[in-house]
Amino acid sequence: MDSFFKMVDVQTVLFIYMAVGFFCRKKGIFNDAARDKLTDFVVLITLPCMIFESFHMEFSLESLKQGGVAVLIATVMAAAALLLGKVLYNRFPYGEKSILQYGTLVTNSGFAGLPVVSGAYGDEGLFLGSLFIIPTRILMWSAGISLFTKADAKQAVRKVLLNPGIIAVEVGLAWMFFQLPLPHFVDTAVDNLGTSPLAMALVGAILADVPLKTVFDPKCFYLVAVRQLLLPAVCLVALRLLRVDPLTAGVSVVLTGMPIGSTTAILAQKYGADAQFASKCVFISTLTSLVTVPILTLFL
Repeated sequence: MDSFFKMVDVQTVLFIYMAVGFFCRKKGIFNDAARDKLTDFVVLITLPCMIFESFHMEFSLESLKQGGVAVLIATVMAAAALLLGKVLYNRFPYGEKSILQYGTLVTNSGFAGLPVVSGAYGDEGLFLGSLFIIPTRILMWSAGISLFTKADAKQAVRKVLLNPGIIAVEVGLAWMFFQLPLPHFVDTAVDNLGTSPLAMALVGAILADVPLKTVFDPKCFYLVAVRQLLLPAVCLVALRLLRVDPLTAGVSVVLTGMPIGSTTAILAQKYGADAQFASKCVFISTLTSLVTVPILTLFL
């Protein structure tokens, strides 16, 4: 029960950050140009700093083993999400099917997931979470793109290798493995740059563009049921049966139950799918996660 209230507290704080971003967008403080620049700042600076700082811990074979288990779990869950997407949405038109498939595959584990894991499980949880999101990041720029258009293999590999989050994981692992000392002022600056308010304010600014009167689409709730209830439930049961340690299981289930990625709407707009429907899915998924994520912790 303590985990439940802790997660509610974390989610509420993040919701306040998101509400600030929503307000700023509605009032014109974040115009299109400002929001685009803020997106670049969060993707290129905030999230990589957050990921890098998660490796600020003593290296041990146990932590490396635990991280490897997290990556394995994430890979299996990503494969399950990809397969589910291929069979559950065949009755929907292409413009919606591609969105539902992508939303099932790609979660908002970076913008929303890592701050939640950091607040609920501390640095050890953030370390595991940073590794857990690697398979999703790889699939986002390969199988994910192919759901909207024919993906160029060379370009997909390049985007994966140059993804700031992936680079932060690689540098962070080297930092932890070799125990390289950093000047205190550098460590402090990177730590502060990696805080979550900007990332969540950006999510709020993105959601502000969705017309609220038309947002409650039953198909969006169908996606929520698959992404935020079915998949984490399967993950939870499997990890319980396999007796995975509580921290790894908790991080894995929480990140599996995260809302769909905001890139769903961006890619829908770029490749001619139903961008308005995609925006509705992002909004409903993010909103309902304020309830579904804390509930998940009751079973951890």
